[in-house]
Parts: sequence; C-alpha cells; structure tokens
Amino acid sequence: MTSSDPYLDPDRIARELDWNLLRTFVVLAESRSVTDAAQRLSLKQPSVSTALKKLEDRLGRRLIDRSPGHYALTDAGELLYQAALEINGSVLRLSTLMREVTDEIRGHVTIAVASHVVCPLFDRVLAQFHRANPGVSLSLDVLSSADAVAEVMAKRASFAICLVREPNPQLEYEQLYREFFGLFCGPHHSLFGRTDLTLADLAGHNSVSFETDRLHDALKPVTLMRAQAELGQRITGMSSNLEEVTRMIYTGIGIGPLPVHVAARDVADGRLWQVPPYESLAAIDVYLVWNPKTAKNRAEEMLLAALRDAIATTPVEDRTYR
Repeated sequence: MTSSDPYLDPDRIARELDWNLLRTFVVLAESRSVTDAAQRLSLKQPSVSTALKKLEDRLGRRLIDRSPGHYALTDAGELLYQAALEINGSVLRLSTLMREVTDEIRGHVTIAVASHVVCPLFDRVLAQFHRANPGVSLSLDVLSSADAVAEVMAKRASFAICLVREPNPQLEYEQLYREFFGLFCGPHHSLFGRTDLTLADLAGHNSVSFETDRLHDALKPVTLMRAQAELGQRITGMSSNLEEVTRMIYTGIGIGPLPVHVAARDVADGRLWQVPPYESLAAIDVYLVWNPKTAKNRAEEMLLAALRDAIATTPVEDRTYR
C-alpha cells in the first residue's frame, strides 16, 4: 500500500533519490551551518544549498530550520539523518562484503575505545587474536564514550569499549569489566603525602574531572563521590582523556578521580597520592558495544566472538579491578 502523499511514494523515492544527496545531508546534519558543511565537503556553499533544496523538494519536507541565528534539524530532518547514517555506514562497508574470501583471515578491525580503558582481559584477547591471525590489522580510536557509541551506531567502528549512559535499543551490550574510581592529588598539592587525611580535609579544594562527570551522565557515581567530599563547586580542569586528567592532577590544578587500578603505578612512582574516601569507592561498569546490523568481515566477527567468549567464561569477580 502506497502513501497518499505523492512525495512519500516508496517506488518514487527508491527511483529518484540520489545517494550523494543523502551523503551531503549527513554532513549538513553534523555541521553548524551550510558554510561549515561546505568546508567539510570541499564544495562551494551554493552547491551545498542547492543539494539541500533538491533533497527537500524530492521529499516534500523541510529538513533544516535555517531561520536567522538558528540552524537545527526539523523533526523530518532528524528522522532522515538517522536513516541516512545507517545507509551511509552500509555503503562504506560494501568493500568489506566484496573482499575475496581466503583461507587466511585478513581484514581490518576498528575499535572505538574510551581513554580510561585498562583491562587485562581485553589485552589478553587482543594478544591471542593477533598471534592466531597476524594478517589482521587493527585501529584503536580513543574517543569519548558518547562518540565511541556514535561510531558504532554509524557503522564506522567494528565495536566499542566504553561507558554507557543510556542503552540504545538498536545496539547490543555486554559488561566487559567493573572498575572503581578514587580521588587523587599530585606532588604539587598541599594534601600530597599526608596519611592522616579525612574526608573533611578535601572540602573547598579545586577539582578536575572527566567531561562525563555529571549527575545525568555515565560517571554519575563519581559526581556523587566528589559531592560527598565537598570539593569546590567549580571544576578547574576537564577532559575526556584519562592522560590529560592525570596530567592536571599531577600538576596540582586540582584533586581528581581516576580508576584505582589505573593510577596504581603512578602512586607507586610517587606521582600521585590517593586521598579519601578509601572505602565505598565509585563503581563504574565498562561495556563491549556492537551494532548487530553492521555487516562485519571475518576478522571483526572473530574478534568480537573472542571477546564475548572471554566475558562468558571469566567470572565477574575476575573482571573487577580495584
């Protein structure tokens, strides 16, 4: 049964819709303006504006609200963007499906990884997989957890290892490991090296943290721990990268949260000092995330299966790092 709206007739859309228009629209949806999109596409602005108008004319819907001082997707534009993302990911992965199948496992695996992922189980699986399949190449892209999930959703990443704020029903999730966050200061801080500290000693001190350290985000338990310590209300340094948060703690910009097992070496080397609380630390789960609709090459399928098997056969206590 076809739609009563001639613009939305499925046969007409399939026949007349140009893939290049959808590709241009994806960039428009992810840009701040038509000018910004044109720069990303290395095209002239009028060409991009014409492409947008042509797409809107084909669909009979306004896709982007470009009123003065405002640039945002309409409801129709948001729906088209989500569909175009999936189509874009499928087209980009066509070469994966077309590769000649050989006895030796080859191919490329792209893993989107949150910066604070330090997991012996993950390392062990990678090492075993590489020894068994030396012809496979890997990319580990360090991103914020939100961006890692977006890469998986857009089919640009084979899978992700990251925090999860709110599960997307279109993706699959398995808990890879649990870590515990504590609070730390550096050698330039007045609390460094003190063994007599109580939680009250932290009150009013500057703090640094991760961008996801907010009550409505993935590091909510860390936010509550900082609040319990009554650290200063203003965060004086913020990053989505663990190395940079560590740098800010080390240089004395503020007290900050780090996974305890990750910070252990710096503590042993005298670069960091753990401060209260020492008990009831913030527990954070890190997930393996993948898109069941992504057409995967054999290497991707095998590595994902190896990780899932390692999770299934390793007790959660052995995947908990303190």
